[in-house]
Amino acid sequence: MERDERPPSGGGGGGGSAGFLEPSSALPPPPRNGFCQEELAELDPGANDRAEQRTCLICGDRATGLHYGIISCEGCKGFFKRSICNKRVYRCSRDKNCVMSRKQRNRCQYCRLLKCLQMGMNRKAIREDGMPGGRNKSIGPVQISEEEIERIMSGQEFEEEANHWSNHGDSDHSSPGNRASESNQPSPGSTLSSRSVELNGFMAFREQYMGMSVPSHYQYIPHLFSYSGHSPLLPPQARSLDPQSYSLIHQLVSAEDLEPLGTPMLIEDGYAVTQAELFALLCRLADELLFRQIAWIKKLPFFCELSIKDYTCLLSSTWQELILLSSLTVYSKQIFGELADVTAKYSPSDEELHRFSDEGMEVIERLIYLYHKFHQLKVSNEEYACMKAINFLNQDIRGLTSASQLEQLNKRYWYICQDFTEYKYTHQPNRFPDLMMCLPEIRYIAGKMVNVPLEQLPLLFKVVLHSCKTSVGKE
Repeated sequence: MERDERPPSGGGGGGGSAGFLEPSSALPPPPRNGFCQEELAELDPGANDRAEQRTCLICGDRATGLHYGIISCEGCKGFFKRSICNKRVYRCSRDKNCVMSRKQRNRCQYCRLLKCLQMGMNRKAIREDGMPGGRNKSIGPVQISEEEIERIMSGQEFEEEANHWSNHGDSDHSSPGNRASESNQPSPGSTLSSRSVELNGFMAFREQYMGMSVPSHYQYIPHLFSYSGHSPLLPPQARSLDPQSYSLIHQLVSAEDLEPLGTPMLIEDGYAVTQAELFALLCRLADELLFRQIAWIKKLPFFCELSIKDYTCLLSSTWQELILLSSLTVYSKQIFGELADVTAKYSPSDEELHRFSDEGMEVIERLIYLYHKFHQLKVSNEEYACMKAINFLNQDIRGLTSASQLEQLNKRYWYICQDFTEYKYTHQPNRFPDLMMCLPEIRYIAGKMVNVPLEQLPLLFKVVLHSCKTSVGKE
């Protein structure tokens, strides 16, 4: 497999002392068939034509439809949702009237959110469980007072909401900034948390989609919408793990190469890493991770049950997701430790900062959130092995010859993971839904990452690793 793109140019002086600058073997080109645009086109064939005639009311970019009550682009829609769901409080370094345009909208998050509110974006139309798709479709733009806008911008309203739920016994301990709590369960009368998929949010998510066609990027997780979970009103029951589940999980874990990555990520003190050098290191890491996935396939307990053609099809469609999942879990100490130390030695130029895309910004925010989610859950090797198998056994990929067999295998490991999680983590009834809801997010991020220009990847990794390492160090 070969990759046509070449590493970005950017100076290679002093290469020998970096310790990781040998030429990297080529990577396969990632598939660029992201599901989001295709699904929108299928749902509404005329949406693209109509959107061409509209401009975003926030930044003037091409609008893609009515989002949270007003006509806006995908970038502003996503920014508004993340800001409200994550309870962001921004600061403006100027005089709170920064120009909002397609090129300048990322320069001041405060003024961008302010304009979203002033133009009528409705924060109550955002899904309370944080998943894609809004709610209250009939509600259009809203007008709120200057005082209410100020409370939102200053974070006062978020604090009032937090105090309200705290007084009612529904503190949110699963958001990116907090540690997970095993003992804190939502009270029977509590509403959904806006920052995590707790049990109540998961059940509402199930009910909303019950009887509706499931989007294709969720179909690969069987019975997601019929999973009942444990009632928070009932005490946890002691149980044993099914012997067959134990055996299959042991086989999955045995198929994994859990040894530390062999790619050297050590660097001399005072050495300044260039963009090209960091890019070459990222390629070498991706090479090693991809090679481990290929070796993993041959050790799977169900290897003989599928054809080589199907395995090739599955791997070519999911390799980015498998690498991302492993980087966030079993190899996270090296990725967010040794690699973070290397990226800290890389200083992007003003041009790199200026040209960084909105798609890259979305990937950064989602990766940081997902890292914190996995960091809180402390995913075990057994859970990781099951999640990886479930994600890999995607019967919705085109070109498969045995989709029905894949579906049965997927179900097998879905229930095995559920059985193990409920046995091992008796006092965390939300744990299994939380783990499974991370898989669509991984698929979405992986699909977005292939659209980020290659020359922007060094900066993207620098920001993500620095943010995650810094935040975890403060805990």
